Amino acid sequence: MKMTCQANTSTKTQTSIATWLLAAISCLSLSGCVAIPSGNLGIQPHELESHPQLAPIMDASEIDENGNPLTEPVPSAISPPSELAKVSLPRYRVAPPDILVIQAIRLFPKDPYYIQSSDYLQIIVPNALFDQPIASTYQVDSSGRVNLGAAYDSVKIAGMTIDEAQDAVAEHLSRLIENPQVSISLLQASGVQQIAGEHLIGPDGFINLGIYGSVYVSGLTVEEARLAIETKLAEYLDHPKVSVDVLIYNSKFFYIITEGAGFGDNVVRIPITGNETVLDAIAQVGGLQQVSSKRLWISRPAPKESGCDQILPIDWQAITRGASTATNYQLLPGDRIFVAEDKLVAVNSLVTKVLNPVERMMGFTLLGAQTIQFLQRFPRGSFTF
Repeated sequence: MKMTCQANTSTKTQTSIATWLLAAISCLSLSGCVAIPSGNLGIQPHELESHPQLAPIMDASEIDENGNPLTEPVPSAISPPSELAKVSLPRYRVAPPDILVIQAIRLFPKDPYYIQSSDYLQIIVPNALFDQPIASTYQVDSSGRVNLGAAYDSVKIAGMTIDEAQDAVAEHLSRLIENPQVSISLLQASGVQQIAGEHLIGPDGFINLGIYGSVYVSGLTVEEARLAIETKLAEYLDHPKVSVDVLIYNSKFFYIITEGAGFGDNVVRIPITGNETVLDAIAQVGGLQQVSSKRLWISRPAPKESGCDQILPIDWQAITRGASTATNYQLLPGDRIFVAEDKLVAVNSLVTKVLNPVERMMGFTLLGAQTIQFLQRFPRGSFTF
């Protein structure tokens, strides 16, 4: 009988704890607590000013024939860019670990250049034999000679400059052709390393150009990076020309932070292309999770001297149900989209965390009491056998 009373007492204690927790949670829910102080909500007048050179997209009438703006754009300080009022981002500046693609347009060694094996030359002799023309591309073989055809044999030109090679070929052809007119030009030098291809910007901000060294490009626009590369190549080559573009954008991101309602927050980093909105961002992570509420906002990085946070509240219901574009903001590099947790799910998680240890402890006590009662009901009425 005593053990039965202990079991009943334990059950009542567990019920009391659960009742007390539910009452406290109900009071908290009715109090209307929010995670964001109301003083920090709203659109700050300097919101766009934190992104220098942020230029709104202009009509064709506001741009001249060269694509330059006719007037200096003045960003709006009232409404941040949104779905139907997007702006063009500042000129992209490369940074680690972006990947650049370089195409070689003109890569020729400086004069005087001495012809080497495997070089490709264009040789033209207008007054060559009619049935044996010389007007094609010729490669210098491993012995340093160039074969002009069966009728002319080959001539050694390795180690000569272009002018010296022209004189040597002209002297060689003079046995068959009267006063041969020889023109030789270098098409491809074997000693010039090909730099065309993909180049990863290293953690130090440099890209590797092989035997030509490395160039610091971090923080430069694509045009500035091209000029820096050409300047470096000019130390070895004659007026080099290259084209540079960004193959993979790896250095500019926005973030989606989902509060986990007690199960751990989730952070997703997504590369920015300059055209994403809030709806695009949520779609990339598969929508809102089961632990998420409909409360979202954007935390936008602000300069240190701004003195206040830049918080842009998002009306998710208006965006999804009413197709409103007012708060479907355009995302900028560094933005954080915060998705608040569902309070009921968070409360359930809290109750589970608190009650689980109590239930486990009470379960052991109840199991022990029932075991003792069971043993006492044996016919002998004691623990002795």
